[in-house]
Amino acid sequence: MRRSFRRPEMPEATSTPETTALPIPLEIDGLRMTPQRSEVYRVVMEGRDHPTAHDVFVRSKERLPHISLATVYSCLEALVRHGVVRQVNFERESSRFCPNLEEHGHFCDCRTGEIRDVPFKPGVKLSDFLDLPEGVKITDVEINLRGELLRPS
Repeated sequence: MRRSFRRPEMPEATSTPETTALPIPLEIDGLRMTPQRSEVYRVVMEGRDHPTAHDVFVRSKERLPHISLATVYSCLEALVRHGVVRQVNFERESSRFCPNLEEHGHFCDCRTGEIRDVPFKPGVKLSDFLDLPEGVKITDVEINLRGELLRPS
């Protein structure tokens, strides 16, 4: 079963002009934010474009030239495990990473590859459009939609 996501309490954060304008917590849910984790976190949070691990690696190298792809994967895995970012999977494509921890779905434009967050309408329940077995308690929802964005919004 997947972990239920929530935005963790953010302890006192530090940042310097040389590193980032985004406040980076020193620790999240017991996860110490090393310089590598902080940079990976910054890349995912600032881009908000659902980057792949390779995208994160390329962007991280701008500030941490010696970071390895293996380290980026390790950092992303730790951030996902601690509920700081979500891992989004579209079948056999590379995993994407999403900073939005609210319950929502994802739409993938098959023409451009762009992935957008799709918020749930307020008040709508899964039982309104799914015939769920009686006595089921849903603990996590992952809705991924594919199509073409006919006009940019």
